[in-house]
Amino acid sequence: MTVTIYDVAREANVSMATVSRVVNGNPNVKPATRKRVKEAIEKLGYRPNAVARGLASKKTTTVGVIIPDISKGFYAELARGISDIATMYEYNIILSNSDQSEDKEIRLIETMLGKQVDGMVIMSDQISPALREEISRSTVPVVLAGTVDETGLIPSVNIDYREAAREAVSRLLKNGHEEVALVTGPLDTTINRDHLLEGYKDALQDGGVDYDEGLVFEVEDSYDAALEAWHATDRRPTAVFAGSDELAIGVIHGVMDAGQSVPDDVEVVAFENTKLARMVRPRLTSVVLPLYDIGAVAMRLLTKYMSNEEAGDPAFILPHRMEVRESAKFDD
Repeated sequence: MTVTIYDVAREANVSMATVSRVVNGNPNVKPATRKRVKEAIEKLGYRPNAVARGLASKKTTTVGVIIPDISKGFYAELARGISDIATMYEYNIILSNSDQSEDKEIRLIETMLGKQVDGMVIMSDQISPALREEISRSTVPVVLAGTVDETGLIPSVNIDYREAAREAVSRLLKNGHEEVALVTGPLDTTINRDHLLEGYKDALQDGGVDYDEGLVFEVEDSYDAALEAWHATDRRPTAVFAGSDELAIGVIHGVMDAGQSVPDDVEVVAFENTKLARMVRPRLTSVVLPLYDIGAVAMRLLTKYMSNEEAGDPAFILPHRMEVRESAKFDD
């Protein structure tokens, strides 16, 4: 039988209002009474009803998290950062997959609001006008994690993706490569199109190298797609900047299939630095995308908005760095 607040009140010989104040941390309870209520809670095994508490306090201490694909290490690490900070601030999480579908993202937002979440953290490949409008109508705070809103109106946590790409390609150019390829996921996503590609172009311009569209490989963001693209091309660039660890691994295997080696014949730099970067051989030199930190900071930022605290600039940019390993001939 479910233990109710009435049972606890009767066991402790206090009113239900007193039990409620103890459960909700209200300081206006005498120490002796608080002790008696807590003992009754422990004895009966009472567990407060979060929904009922939410109706009374207008808060459910629940946060909705929407991600494109939990099976990818990229999003799993972000979600772990969110979860750890949520636990620290005593929030529960409702986690949902959007399957990279705009329609599903919008439906999930509506579902989360129906569950009376106190806030939402959203990860998406692209903030479309329809999705932005849905977010703007939200009755609770929303923070984007690892997702760029070009309007700058939705609070977000990211790194400077364009500058990170520029730095990576510039280092390859300084190694003497005349043809540096960009292997990227679909260019209809904001980060790939407006940041990685533009950072690549910035580096070429800085190095006095003409932009060659034939050296840009737009593929599905997967190992198989990168491998197939490398097999299909007649171009043989001597350096590659890949938009993800999976793409970089596909390129490395394509290079090896062609009888070449990494990094002696082709240097490869990846972007993300997930666990895959350390598991492949040669290990990947990679721009470090601080995935856990992005998730953690996004959740902390959300707690500020939910508590009406001063949050500062809504577009929060974390520092990035490069982890040098064996796939590129860098000194450090």
